[in-house]
Amino acid sequence: MKKFLATLMLGLGLAFGGLNAVAQTATETAPAAEAAAPAAAAEAAPAAEAPAAAEEAPKVDSGDTAWMLTSTLLVILMTIPGLALFYGGLTRSKNMLSVLMQVFVIFSLISLLWSIYGYSLAFSGEGKFFGDFSKLFLSGVTPDTFGALSTIPEYVFISFQGTFAAITVALIVGSFAERIKFSAVLLFAVLWFTFSYVPMAHIVWGGGLLAKDGALDFAGGTVVHINAGIAGLVGAYVLGKRIGYGKESMAPHSLTLTMVGASLLWVGWFGFNAGSAGAANGGAGLAFINTVLATAAATLSWIAAEGLIKGKASMLGAASGAVAGLVAITPAAGFVGPMGSIVMGLLAGVICLWGVTGLKSMLKADDSFDVFGVHGVGGILGAILTGVFAAPGLGGTMGDDFAIGAQVWIQVKSVLFTIGWSAVVAFIAYKIADLTIGLRVTEEQEREGLDISSHGETAYNR
Repeated sequence: MKKFLATLMLGLGLAFGGLNAVAQTATETAPAAEAAAPAAAAEAAPAAEAPAAAEEAPKVDSGDTAWMLTSTLLVILMTIPGLALFYGGLTRSKNMLSVLMQVFVIFSLISLLWSIYGYSLAFSGEGKFFGDFSKLFLSGVTPDTFGALSTIPEYVFISFQGTFAAITVALIVGSFAERIKFSAVLLFAVLWFTFSYVPMAHIVWGGGLLAKDGALDFAGGTVVHINAGIAGLVGAYVLGKRIGYGKESMAPHSLTLTMVGASLLWVGWFGFNAGSAGAANGGAGLAFINTVLATAAATLSWIAAEGLIKGKASMLGAASGAVAGLVAITPAAGFVGPMGSIVMGLLAGVICLWGVTGLKSMLKADDSFDVFGVHGVGGILGAILTGVFAAPGLGGTMGDDFAIGAQVWIQVKSVLFTIGWSAVVAFIAYKIADLTIGLRVTEEQEREGLDISSHGETAYNR
């Protein structure tokens, strides 16, 4: 609890330190893009006076658009059914449908909120923390407009980014599973999405504070994984432990479903990472191979460490290791080389194993499916290591002037900022839900199982 309070105080300091700047908009304009003048113009006038070439007009590229549509489908596959089955297998059978329901409905809810106001606040405007309402209800968006990417229709970009928002909120379900009211889940989801996910997406990807600072996050180490992991840890503390935790068996009821879910997550993650290149190009290819290698390396390192500690390697360990590798490579997928991704995966498997065992024991939190231990810890590790392995000397894609020390410090600042922001928003959101409708089900309902007590149905015939 002391560690949680320390994290919360850090978050309050960071959040209130920047409170007076929330309403400000950035006044700096990006430097004009350099463009080579035609040879004839270079001969006719001095180079310093040559007019800059007009920026190429946005134009739909069928290959890029097809890839981004496919990537969007893959990320949907990650959530429904991938994440739902992964979590569903980890729960006890009496709570199976409740977990499936929470993930499924959160995906539906956040998809709507993203289109109504989330996209506008994240990807329009130039504020440091929030965008603006210029695209509220997708105002001004047509099949012929373009968003942040100049070769795909804006509707495709909106859909792609919307899947990121939905899965991020759904990830948190794994931390408070088996004891929370369904209505509380939905209220928390609305609040946390609005005041944590949306601003973090703008801050990192929409030209906000951390983007201007130079933070590297290719596909969501801070925005998705650390953000969700911290919210999950806060939730585990606020809701308290499950009845019988540490005394009764709470083993997963179906590792078969967990393995299927993990496999769907791995497949869908190619849309998550390679899709974040925004085009069907070499960058997508790099992110693709890194997603294979880091995940494979983490799977092997997790079960190797597990075998040394426990004497046996488990299917649960292999599935968890794969997710740990996927999480760790997410912020780095398009910035590091294949060999760097292997090293990151090997480290993620071992460190996240510690995250769900030793660290979890130290924190004394009942994080049901180890959202913090895998997504939080893996996201922090991946975000920081991105500043190391993005160096060209280590196979990374950054320029020759890239400085590891300076970039690592930028990455650390982005991690601390994300921890603080998410912790504060999550704590307030949980408290609002608790004060208005209550967070936990009754002891009787929890013992009976949320499938029956919350939804009036069961996953299996008895």
